[in-house]
Amino acid sequence: MTFRLGLTGSIGMGKSTTAEMFRNAGYPVWDADQAVHRLYAPGGAAVEPVAAAFPSALRNGGIDRDALKTAIANDPAALDRLSAIVHPIVAADRHAFVADHSDALLVVLDIPLLYENGYEGQMDGVAVVSADARTQRLRVMARPGMTDDLLDLILSRQMPDAEKRARADWIIPTDSLASARQAVDQIVKEIAARA
Repeated sequence: MTFRLGLTGSIGMGKSTTAEMFRNAGYPVWDADQAVHRLYAPGGAAVEPVAAAFPSALRNGGIDRDALKTAIANDPAALDRLSAIVHPIVAADRHAFVADHSDALLVVLDIPLLYENGYEGQMDGVAVVSADARTQRLRVMARPGMTDDLLDLILSRQMPDAEKRARADWIIPTDSLASARQAVDQIVKEIAARA
């Protein structure tokens, strides 16, 4: 049976880099953010239902994320409506990915808001990527268009790192690539030992 490993962590903690380590080790990785981009692209499963609820977001046969953000910003209840539409579609995509890789020892499910959305119960284990707050802020502030206020807003919507670490089965320290790689290797060994 394939082990479903939830991979999560707050913004700037190194989740994408860590997911790539699992991918490079030969394990399939499903990325929630990439899935949403694909589902919003022309022909994607989310286009029709999202466009029905937010017609101004439909552009060139797909969902324009900037137009969608504008529509949501003007309506306090819009985010909940969007979530009710998109979450089941994304969940179906995730389940299909796991089913398509049922021969793998391990499937990594990269979900930024795993705990916030209550998905930990759908995982066989959860790994949290983590770095100290200073490192996190430096990484995020290096991104184009990022401001202190925007980072503070994003962090206010995410579960605190300490709480994520307390709930995790594994913690992957990302203060260095070597420490992250060592933790990834250890997780794979432990999962393989259970199989």
